[in-house]
Amino acid sequence: MLDVRTAMRRSAEFHRDLVAVESQGRQLTFGEAWERGLRLANALLALGLQPGDRVAVLEDNSIEAADFYLGTAAANLVRVPLYRRNSPEAHRYMIEHTGCRAVVVAEEFAHEVAGLADVIEGLQVVVRGDDYERWLAAQPATDPSPPVSLDDVFIIRHSAGTTGRAKGIAYTHRAWMSTTRDWCYMLPPIDLGDNCLHVGPISHGSGYLFLPVWLAGGRNLLHLRFEATTVLDTLAKDSVGYFFAVPTMVADLVRTTGGHPLELPALKSVVISGAPITERTALAGREVFGDRLYQMYGQTEAVPVTFMGPREWFGTLPGSQPLRSAGRIMPFAELEIRDADNHALPVGEEGEIAIRCDGQMTGIWNDPELTALRLRDGWVLTGDVGRLDEHGFLYVIDRVDDMIISGGFNIWPAELEQAIAQLPGVREVAVFGVPDDKWGETPLAVVVTEDGARLAEDTVIEACRTALGSYKKPSSVILQTEPLPRSPVGKIQRKALREPYWAGQERRVAGS
Repeated sequence: MLDVRTAMRRSAEFHRDLVAVESQGRQLTFGEAWERGLRLANALLALGLQPGDRVAVLEDNSIEAADFYLGTAAANLVRVPLYRRNSPEAHRYMIEHTGCRAVVVAEEFAHEVAGLADVIEGLQVVVRGDDYERWLAAQPATDPSPPVSLDDVFIIRHSAGTTGRAKGIAYTHRAWMSTTRDWCYMLPPIDLGDNCLHVGPISHGSGYLFLPVWLAGGRNLLHLRFEATTVLDTLAKDSVGYFFAVPTMVADLVRTTGGHPLELPALKSVVISGAPITERTALAGREVFGDRLYQMYGQTEAVPVTFMGPREWFGTLPGSQPLRSAGRIMPFAELEIRDADNHALPVGEEGEIAIRCDGQMTGIWNDPELTALRLRDGWVLTGDVGRLDEHGFLYVIDRVDDMIISGGFNIWPAELEQAIAQLPGVREVAVFGVPDDKWGETPLAVVVTEDGARLAEDTVIEACRTALGSYKKPSSVILQTEPLPRSPVGKIQRKALREPYWAGQERRVAGS
């Protein structure tokens, strides 16, 4: 197996004159893109960085995002993507937690990391401003070609953690190449010159398709952000073959088209993941895009482990309900349903989903205790509750840890509870997910106030937005003086609060 750097370099050599990347009207051939990556690699190494050092990045999809992807791979530096919707406090935590020695930031987001070099020892901040092109062109285009081992860390992606803090998930070159293989195993083959549209950030789910398209000699189309009308125009105009979407995107595209079928002869696959999808949205998406919908299940810690294409998803099989499932176990993956004592349960019984695959984390960065809890004998304990049927279809029913998935983004209730608890007049608070037509589910905060406290719903929402970022704020707040329900040992019973909102629904997780 090749490491990521070597595989990308080989593809650049074989496809030198083909278009590799396009964004905002700019195109780069493989040769041009790789040369820019080498220049950035040399620039980063000239800052004193060494192979294996972590480098954070805060950006939208762009030509410059491709530079960073290629440049860090060429220099054998470890990518640490920051998420644009996070708060400055969250950015700082991710940078400090992973020991980043530098952060590269698009100029429009520079204020979000302003001052970090003064408080994080040894951190260098590189702002991509108006002089970026001149600065890049001044760097040498020689290949630094540092040694790369398959067991070197390639990327650290962050996922929500059981303590309310994001946890860094480390992937080696070996694991990332395995993930690249598995993402494409059940998709139609990527042919030379195929176009892949990225409307979600390549630091997130859509990024799993960037490398396989590059390696196949395809073209990665990078959009700054998702906008339904623009996406629909691009799908037709640029003969898009592949794109990744969370369910909320599918729902928005369906609404924009009025649910009418589209003529998209080049489209091969719409890969859907990141959150559960409702039967209604899946069927409506099929009506619009035809039999090109593919669904997968996995986590940042291990992905993918289940998969299904349109024939299975929308087919019938006695003993199974594919439309309600998250797909079937993949050939290269293992999945078990475990009881509270971590023992495998028979088919049909409900328990925690445990997964294992070649493309999974080596551990949680700098947290051996949490790694030991989540990684047992090589198996990742997901925190999701599910069951398997006799044909290997997985049904995701609930979440052990009360994680909220809103529009494909993970939200940990404890983060919001901690932010709200700091407000004057708050006695106690519980946050949980409730169904939402647009986002699948959304946070609801129940806040118990002190007698005589003057606390407004807007104040609570704004406090969460400021501390954690807009996408994590609760959509609504209930203010009350009655105490929250508690267990015999005094723990707030979040599920008892949540249950009435999910009455009559088969699953305690929602899709879009």
